Amino acid sequence: MKTGIHPNYVSSKIKCACGAVYDTRATTGDITVEICSACHPFFTGKSKILDTAGRVEKFKKKYKMK
Repeated sequence: MKTGIHPNYVSSKIKCACGAVYDTRATTGDITVEICSACHPFFTGKSKILDTAGRVEKFKKKYKMK
């Protein structure tokens, strides 16, 4: 590897809006995110299928799912 061309790889913290903090390493320093795996509905099991205009029912009817 060539010297002097790579960015500094430093310890940083990822801070979520929900209050979760993760320690990691990055080239940018501290990172702030709006949603993480601790508060995302898909990972917490609180996700809902939004049925707009009956699309889910139409899909189930088309493929005969119960």
